[in-house]
Amino acid sequence: MHRVQGSKEVQLIECVNPVKNKWRVRWDVQESKDGSATFMEAEFLHKPTVAQIKEVIIPWYNSLIDQQILSGFSYEGMKVWLSSENQFNYKSAYDLAVQTSGATLPVTFKFGTDEQPQYRKFETLSELSDFYTKAMTFIQNTLANGWKQKDSVDWSKYGEEADNG
Repeated sequence: MHRVQGSKEVQLIECVNPVKNKWRVRWDVQESKDGSATFMEAEFLHKPTVAQIKEVIIPWYNSLIDQQILSGFSYEGMKVWLSSENQFNYKSAYDLAVQTSGATLPVTFKFGTDEQPQYRKFETLSELSDFYTKAMTFIQNTLANGWKQKDSVDWSKYGEEADNG
């Protein structure tokens, strides 16, 4: 699968070579200002079922959502990597600070990148709470937006059998 440029009226499913029974499935059509569009495209060596199409498109959306969560958050102008491990570490530090009324503070986190690390020392529970709340809100909003994108796919445009699986 790859991103392709073409017409905004592109067919979402198309037999491109009847002799070889080669089909292309397209999604995430993004219109450009010049009237063209870009879209994701996957090729099949048979006419795919809606279930097979979902097996390609849904993981693609999930990967986009995961990547956005991982690298899309910034705090105080610093890029914050929200890997599962980092999320766990932030939650642990936050929970412990709350449980001890801030006795475990200060706590320092490394933000930025490996090439340009930036360190942020949280001195108060209020500071740490602000960071943690913003990070969790970002994750929740990113997930909600991702669910909305996936839910907006009209599977009936890919064939008769628009099942809900």
